[in-house]
Amino acid sequence: MRVKRGVTTHQKHKRLRAQTKGYSLVRRSSIKKAREAILKSLSYQYRDRRNKKRDLRGLWITRIGAAAVINGTSYSKLMGSLIKKGVTLDRKILAELAVKEPKAFAAVVKAAQ
Repeated sequence: MRVKRGVTTHQKHKRLRAQTKGYSLVRRSSIKKAREAILKSLSYQYRDRRNKKRDLRGLWITRIGAAAVINGTSYSKLMGSLIKKGVTLDRKILAELAVKEPKAFAAVVKAAQ
């Protein structure tokens, strides 16, 4: 018996076009180019999920460093003294304290010195 694939192909193409919503020109209309664009976007997503962690750590370090200078110390001295004192606050929490609770961050700096 002959198997006709028009319905399944149409559904697959419809799903593909839905995934390329917001893309422009041929990346939206051409099935082949749309498939390539989706594969490329998935690889970008995979890469950037890892780069996000790197970028956020840099942002936290910048924020902690700026708040440390305001409190009269440097980032490296602050982190070194926190490790020596056994303070287990990580960079994410310290950065949040520096931005949202400057008085609490100043208390942490005093405790570290």
